[in-house]
Amino acid sequence: MKEDPLVSMIVPTLNSGKTLKKCFDSIKNQTYDKIEIVVVDGGSSDNTIAIANDYSDKVYLSTKKSRTTNINFGVKMSEGEYIYRVNHDVILEPTIVEEAVEKCEDDGFDSVSIFSSPDPSISFWSKVRKLEKDCYKGDILFTGAGFFRRDVFEALGGYNEDIVFDDCYELNTRLRNAKYTIGLIEAQEIHLGEPKTIMDVFNNQYYYGKTMREFFKANPNKTTAVQLNPIRLPLLKNWKRFVKNPDLTIGFIVYDIIQYSAAFLGVISSLITKKRVEEQEDLFS
Repeated sequence: MKEDPLVSMIVPTLNSGKTLKKCFDSIKNQTYDKIEIVVVDGGSSDNTIAIANDYSDKVYLSTKKSRTTNINFGVKMSEGEYIYRVNHDVILEPTIVEEAVEKCEDDGFDSVSIFSSPDPSISFWSKVRKLEKDCYKGDILFTGAGFFRRDVFEALGGYNEDIVFDDCYELNTRLRNAKYTIGLIEAQEIHLGEPKTIMDVFNNQYYYGKTMREFFKANPNKTTAVQLNPIRLPLLKNWKRFVKNPDLTIGFIVYDIIQYSAAFLGVISSLITKKRVEEQEDLFS
């Protein structure tokens, strides 16, 4: 009888103490037993490391704050036949790993898309985000893969370490272009790291906007245009959800205006910064 394959859960952290214990408890409560937790920390100043050491003997301290760099390092230090990227601010439903392994082992998929659903109890804006995100469930174009066969992850070269904005979409695009298969499961993650205020929405998207140029350079294709278009087919298909929730629909319109405006300002800021750097380089060359 074939042994169950080892699954390496790669958890990048940075001042993640508020949610990390809940995340680790949900990993420990999985119905699948053959799991290792690999933590790569980017320089936390809170209790993140102390919590991580309670759950794993593979806790690595990195000098890099780059999430993708630290995930790739964690994969190198892991031993599993399967790689599962787990963000520090999610709770995993108990059967996620079991379902993902079965999807690959029994059904022959190369990777699995695991849906991350916003926790609606966080704020009004998390309810708005859940209304939107639930429209994407089952659509691999907008959810992306987070669980991989190791040989597939390595063949793709892991995450692009120059990418910050939508790093999972960037890898997902390469996965699909290479004709690897992506399976779907029912179990999902619950995302705790939701915005509490409209300023949280603005600041988050402004930050990512400043890193979008690298994403566009790596993904100059139609898929990128579809993913970033505010008018998306899954939203149109689920129009009844919006009709039934008029208050959240108004919130969604406001949310979309804020996030796209903030991202645009972030892009402009990065271009101004780039120009200033180039001018300085010309001055001293």
